[in-house]
Amino acid sequence: MKTTSFRGRDYLAETDFSREEIEQILALAQELKMDRAKGKLHDDLLRAKTLFMIFYNQSLRTRNSFEAGMTQLGGHAHYLDPDKIYTPAMEGHEVAYSTERIADVARVLDRMGDAIAIRCYGDPVEWEYGGAHAMLKEFARWAEIPVLNMEDDIYHPFQGLADTLTVKEKFGGYKGIKYTMSWAYSPSVHKPRAVPQSAILYASMMGMEVTLAHPKGMELDPKIIAQCQQYAGESGGSFRITNDFAEGVAGAHVVYPKAWCATPIFQPPVGQSDQKKTQEIFDQHKDWKCTSEIMDTADKHAIYLHCLPCDRGFEVANDVIDKTSGSGWLSAAFDEAENRLHVQKAVMALVM
Repeated sequence: MKTTSFRGRDYLAETDFSREEIEQILALAQELKMDRAKGKLHDDLLRAKTLFMIFYNQSLRTRNSFEAGMTQLGGHAHYLDPDKIYTPAMEGHEVAYSTERIADVARVLDRMGDAIAIRCYGDPVEWEYGGAHAMLKEFARWAEIPVLNMEDDIYHPFQGLADTLTVKEKFGGYKGIKYTMSWAYSPSVHKPRAVPQSAILYASMMGMEVTLAHPKGMELDPKIIAQCQQYAGESGGSFRITNDFAEGVAGAHVVYPKAWCATPIFQPPVGQSDQKKTQEIFDQHKDWKCTSEIMDTADKHAIYLHCLPCDRGFEVANDVIDKTSGSGWLSAAFDEAENRLHVQKAVMALVM
């Protein structure tokens, strides 16, 4: 496998890599996964390398999969809590003796380590849609080492990679796979769009037959939709949108129901900064829940996916997410979670 084209590159969005490059990443992820299962270690790939991880938001899977991945590759991950350092801030958002300009933080870490990984969305940028992604781009502007997106307010590229690897493992490929990304109800309206947007970008890029299902009022970024349509045209797949949950799931091979926020929660000009209106939109659609009855309408060999954490009893019923063995459709959510480790190891090995 050729790796020189990856070295030193940032990974902020799906569009940073071509389909061919994504396929190389997934192939390496599978190789690393199989080798580890056989007891074959690769603890020399990133020996003495350092990954700095800046988390503006809480995390279970992302933090631990990156830390475990660096350990398994022979390197080390440093966890940086923005509240315990001088919080990295954009120019114009600085507070004396409390924050430090991103330009300075990026150049300091650049001198000490080998990559910077960042998670930021929602409250830290006051729900300004795109504000967190702009922060990551600012880090990338000033750091010569790779900057990796551990989820922002537009993209979650590593989750999307894990989703795609899971589909490849379960179905052997992508052609003819009916992939439904659907909104699902949650009592919490504070759900970023990054997961569904990355999911449909990867699925359309890889040539699947993609359905985006959501109630009116839960529309995703028009630029993301346009990119999906372009990818579908280039890959020989398809892309469509429906406002009918049941119709969107019927016959699907992949069923991926997850809550995301409605447009009014964002700051103007994208939204109205109106949480009450957002809550009203959510509460009108409590029936958008993944149950065994809904799964029975999907393909008989369908898989249920969720990035986790899921809101059990709201987004999904227990008997769906916990059905990991047996006949018929199955939950692959925990295979999907494990695959975060393997795809992240692959990208880190390539870019670092």
